Amino acid sequence: MDGDGHSHQSLSWKESKWIRFLTACAIAVLGGFFFQLIHMPIPWLLGSMVFVLIGSKVFRGIMLYWPAQIRNTGMIIIGYTLGLSFTASTLVQIGHQLPTMVLFTALLLVCAGGIAFIISLLSGIPFPTVLMGSIPGGLSQMVSVAEEVKGIDLTIVTFLQVSRLIMIMFCVPLLIFSPLFHVTISQGAAVAAAARSGGYAALFQHIWLFAVVCVLLALIGQKIKFPTAFLLGPMIGTMLLNLSGYEGHSLPTFVLNLSQLMMGSYIGLLLKPENLKNKLKIILLALLNGVALIGCSILLSLLLTRLHDITIVTSFLSLSPGGMDQMAFIAKEVNGDLSVITCYQLFRTLFIFFAVPPLLRLVFRLVLKENRSAQ
Repeated sequence: MDGDGHSHQSLSWKESKWIRFLTACAIAVLGGFFFQLIHMPIPWLLGSMVFVLIGSKVFRGIMLYWPAQIRNTGMIIIGYTLGLSFTASTLVQIGHQLPTMVLFTALLLVCAGGIAFIISLLSGIPFPTVLMGSIPGGLSQMVSVAEEVKGIDLTIVTFLQVSRLIMIMFCVPLLIFSPLFHVTISQGAAVAAAARSGGYAALFQHIWLFAVVCVLLALIGQKIKFPTAFLLGPMIGTMLLNLSGYEGHSLPTFVLNLSQLMMGSYIGLLLKPENLKNKLKIILLALLNGVALIGCSILLSLLLTRLHDITIVTSFLSLSPGGMDQMAFIAKEVNGDLSVITCYQLFRTLFIFFAVPPLLRLVFRLVLKENRSAQ
């Protein structure tokens, strides 16, 4: 009797979870179609994100649900796509650009630190909290480091990081497609990709091998706590298979759109403005932070085009303080150099993961010592 009651209870719980997920799916698909209709860049990513964010506030009765596993599946698809852009000649080019990668990553982080310091002075929020919220491209790492440091407001850190991501996901595509960059959506890129893929027969020839390797490396990466394992694992696996002679093929457009929807819906549910104290103040600070970071990355990208023979679009997407996955989506639409963009973004991700947390702990320890001695 007890067992029956228990199974009935778990069944109703599962049903409610399915209803919450299917409602989120319907809202996300509506968003994707609507943004495609109004010709927004990366419509399935931005449309699903905006509609799910609004839907989560409108349908409060149904707590919308988006499993992390679906977001991870989307990241595996993107990781595979990024890995395809790497060839032997690409690796040689990356070798030439390594000193520049180090320099520009350091400059971007110095800019983020400077912006955080100014915002801290203007707002009265402690500098460590604002700094944690301002470092580009390290949401999960910064939140986990913030948990270890006393006196840091986790809600503000998460909100600043997520709102920066969302701002960048909106502003970067709109800037790229604005008259400032003189870019039009490249149908040529899509046609070339379709021609290279040689239809579904060629795609299915090696896709199973790539699928197994991508999933396996994603799970291993997660186990050893590798940064954004579900993106980097498949990317490294695809890259190695590609370089060893197994030819990977481009995925159909609907699969790429689906991966955008998988990511966008998850990010849409991350932002919870209702948890904030002083909402208006924090939202204004987040906007100021995002605008300043984007401004710095535009200036740095202009400098990068002077040093290397790359287009302003490739340069800007390489240095944009957003995620590698979102930049890859935009790069595919504007025919940017995907391998260069991925390398700059990847280098920054790894640098932030390995070098920044110990540096921050050292800085915060020194700040705390100074504060104590001042008292």
